[in-house]
Amino acid sequence: MLEPLIYVVDDQAPERQACAQVLGQRCRVEAFARALDVLEAVERGRLPDLFLVDVFMPEIDGLELCRRLKQSPATHRVPVLVFTAANDPQDEVAALAAGADDFITKPVPPEVLRARVELHLRAARLQRQLHHDNAQLGERVRHSGQALLRANRNLEKLVGIGLALGAERDRMVLLQSIIQAGRDLSNCTAATLFLRTEQQTLRFELRTSDDPLPVSELPLFDPVSGQPNHRFVATHVALSGETVVIDDVYAETRFDLSGTKHFSEASGMRAVSMMTVPMSPRKGEVIGVLQFVNATDPDTGEVITFGPDLVQTLTAMASQAAVALENLRLIESQKQLMDSLIRIIAGAIDAKSKYTGGHNERVPELAFMLAQEAEKVAEGPLAGFRFANEDEWREFRIGAWLHDCGKVTSPEYVMDKATKLETIYNRIHEVRMRFEVLLRDARVEALEAIRQGVPEPQAMARLQEAERLLHDDFAFIAECNLGGEFMAPERIERLKSIAARTWVRHFDNRLGLAEAELRRYPQNAEPLPAVEALLADKPEHVIPRSESQKPEERFHFRVNIPDNLYNHGEVYNLAIGRGTLNDEERFKVNEHIIQTITMLEKLPLPSNLSRVPEYAGTHHETLIGTGYPRKLTEKELSIPARIMAIADIFEALTAPDRPYKKTKTLSECVHLLWTFKKNRHIDPVLFDLFLASGVHRRYAERFMLPEQIDEVAIEPYLGPV
Repeated sequence: MLEPLIYVVDDQAPERQACAQVLGQRCRVEAFARALDVLEAVERGRLPDLFLVDVFMPEIDGLELCRRLKQSPATHRVPVLVFTAANDPQDEVAALAAGADDFITKPVPPEVLRARVELHLRAARLQRQLHHDNAQLGERVRHSGQALLRANRNLEKLVGIGLALGAERDRMVLLQSIIQAGRDLSNCTAATLFLRTEQQTLRFELRTSDDPLPVSELPLFDPVSGQPNHRFVATHVALSGETVVIDDVYAETRFDLSGTKHFSEASGMRAVSMMTVPMSPRKGEVIGVLQFVNATDPDTGEVITFGPDLVQTLTAMASQAAVALENLRLIESQKQLMDSLIRIIAGAIDAKSKYTGGHNERVPELAFMLAQEAEKVAEGPLAGFRFANEDEWREFRIGAWLHDCGKVTSPEYVMDKATKLETIYNRIHEVRMRFEVLLRDARVEALEAIRQGVPEPQAMARLQEAERLLHDDFAFIAECNLGGEFMAPERIERLKSIAARTWVRHFDNRLGLAEAELRRYPQNAEPLPAVEALLADKPEHVIPRSESQKPEERFHFRVNIPDNLYNHGEVYNLAIGRGTLNDEERFKVNEHIIQTITMLEKLPLPSNLSRVPEYAGTHHETLIGTGYPRKLTEKELSIPARIMAIADIFEALTAPDRPYKKTKTLSECVHLLWTFKKNRHIDPVLFDLFLASGVHRRYAERFMLPEQIDEVAIEPYLGPV
């Protein structure tokens, strides 16, 4: 038998080559760059078994090609699979309206593409067989009567079952559909589904009867000798891949059927005929076993044997079920891999900073708790809020886990900057050394004065006064460095006065510098010794921002971007009004959300994850358009985005692992969060739900220290401000 012929139609050569490489192992593949060439080949009578068509192509696009193929009597029964890299759900609707049998969003894993193609090829073969049978139906009716009609109906059922199984994405529903489909086709009394485990056993997965499933599993290999276990019919089928039909269970001698007999006697259903069929998605691999007991005559209800026609039908159904299960397993594995990678990224970001460790774990948990409560609301602004299905919940979960993924680009020395002069280290040590130099200069001057005849008491008095002033000035500079006190104008004036003092440098300050740092210094070295200010803002302190380091305009960020990437000027930093961050560093800290959005928007997310960038990138926005980085307004913020804002703020307020701030009690944190509500920085309805539902308390019991948790009177915070 010739291998199936597939026409791949795509104007992009790499895509054609990739499809040919994936499908060419089991099929013959012919690739076309133009839809017109495909139509010409069809007109010449070269008909494939399946078309794989890209949407976007010149002259005639994939949707028009699909319509023409489905309208042609020669090709209207040939499956057409439309694939595209676009994430717009309207593309899928348009493709199905054009007659496509399936719609695939790129990039698609090779295993999934191969499984989908094999499913439609199998369905097409069955449909061809169906039409062939129908053509001979008149002749056969005279010979086989109702039996032939039942076989034909079974074949129609089989085609429908295959398509239905291929579309199912809920694992338990899929398993139930498989066992029910087998029971309907065979008209049997009972059916059991076994699945092969990684421990090389067969596990009882599902049964049509309501009695409890056996807890024990059937080993496929003897635990002592390691030999294949052909003792039981189910294990024999799993190991051999052969279908076994038993006409009389109680007369069977090849296999141990004591379990079946025990079930038969306990349930009152006497087992007579049995059929055990392997579930094999591909040759040589068995992933499970289906077992059917007591086929019955649909007219009389009497127990009959599993005839050859029924064996063929059930074997085909089991193969379809195996492909559907394998396809679902691949999809679930991809989801698990993606979720694990996301958690690894979130954990790595938490691990970057000793001050914010756990933030990316706690924020999602709080967001999930509040979202679950919002779904329960039956009236008011939240009444219509629901995640429609598990895919939408997963989309929200991924957005929550990735809400700070941009912090992977944030330098730790900026995120954790504890003093104003800190970069990778605290530069107060350099400043202190200059004071040490000035102190030694003062002592040398005192000794020189005494040697030149100045009375020693007079010289030493001047030295003591100089030492006192130096210690006092350095203490002031050190205090400014801490950033704990507001820098009033008189303090800045004193800072500048101290900075104007000079000291003498005797060594070349260009030696030992890396090439990038050296470029910020004057090309020619200064003559030595050089007189320098005690504190200075030098050109080499400034690191300019290049064009590549500016946010991309296509993302429409509405932010003020500092001209410089960094400014390490000493006076500039010590004069910071509040806190320890200058304008450039504050932008760098806030830039993490810009990076989050940029990173996520560039990912080729499938349509069911298209809102991940929104959920991850809006938790610094406010209802009044003063937020960051897009200054969105209330109308532009979805309920999940507003939930993320509350979760992010409350976690930061309650976090017990931030050594740069005093740990707050639960009541203090609720009060501070209420000020965000009062200023309309967060959604007031969600804030009230946050308190009224007790989410704040449940979160505190899970993540706050016992000494932080106190009583909170929530009534004063509820309702209109």
